[in-house]
Amino acid sequence: MAQHHGTDAFDEMLQELARRRQEFRDLRYVPADFVARLKRLGLYRVATPERFGGETMPPARFLERIERISAVDGSTGWVASFGSQLIYLGPLPLESQAELYAAGPDVVLAGGLFPVQQAAPTERGFRLNGRWKFASGCMAADIIVVGIPGDDATAGKPRGVLVRPAHLEIVQDWDVVGMQATGSFDLVAKDVEVGREWSFIRGGTPVIDEPLYRYPAITYAAQSLSVVTAGIARAALDHAEEAGSGRTGITGAPALAERAYYRAGIAEAEATLRSARAYFYEAADESWQAVAAGGQVSDKQNAHMRLSAAHLARTSSEVVHKVVSLSGTAAIYRDHPLQHLLGDAQVPQEHAFLSPAMYDAAGAVLMGRPPTVPAFR
Repeated sequence: MAQHHGTDAFDEMLQELARRRQEFRDLRYVPADFVARLKRLGLYRVATPERFGGETMPPARFLERIERISAVDGSTGWVASFGSQLIYLGPLPLESQAELYAAGPDVVLAGGLFPVQQAAPTERGFRLNGRWKFASGCMAADIIVVGIPGDDATAGKPRGVLVRPAHLEIVQDWDVVGMQATGSFDLVAKDVEVGREWSFIRGGTPVIDEPLYRYPAITYAAQSLSVVTAGIARAALDHAEEAGSGRTGITGAPALAERAYYRAGIAEAEATLRSARAYFYEAADESWQAVAAGGQVSDKQNAHMRLSAAHLARTSSEVVHKVVSLSGTAAIYRDHPLQHLLGDAQVPQEHAFLSPAMYDAAGAVLMGRPPTVPAFR
């Protein structure tokens, strides 16, 4: 497949997204034709192993692209963010990875990992029956991973099992106030048998030895989801700074930009967002430099990445709320652009990878103690 990685092609994609985002919200998912456009931009090969045709992109560069997409539409940014998650499949047997990428490196992965469902062992693998939630992007996925329990061979860690979408039922039950177009539907399996070679230990040791596969997979997932909120907050601030100079209150009061509290509040929000972003990207870049030089990400470096991701998600959401609170009665109407941003901004911080528990876990690691949550790296 021909790839078009240039700036012009990316900007043209953003322009199309701006025209179609309401269509996506009405559908409740990002359709396959637009995901194909993201593929052509190379966003779904940045984490494919280079030995299978991948084009490794440093995490910070990928995250910047997701942030830009999210500034136009948070849901599409969320779906595109899963382009980073092929490294999650690092522990998958090498022969299975070769088959997965046989048709090319551009593979769209979606997952419904929770709740973990029991899987009956069979002679060749596992028989799946159950229902998994929050399978964001599943409507355009090439492959889907679902969660099953671990066993004696996994040291207590759960397994992921890869299934082709045609073998699962997608239940379109996504009815939410924020991130309306992520298509985070339920997945249902009914007597689906999958070979053991298509399973892997979640959080296991990768069989690929490339720099990106030494970058902590779960941490990268947390970063990819967190940066969506930064894009949403950027959109809110851009709107506030543009609208502030032109809007006059219904009482004839001065335009918002003529009011000291508005100028100061928006300026403070701008500084707050940029500060959280700087920490976030600094932590990502420092860890990437470590693995690119042949080393490993230290526990403290990982703790800073997890902390900065959780902090960015929470800070960005607070920024959007602040913009709304400063914007007067105009922002209370359903069709006001800030209402969509407000709904979108509250969602990422609720993800388990970005919850307030990450502050405690990171603090523990920075003080030389074990993390207080599982799957911290």
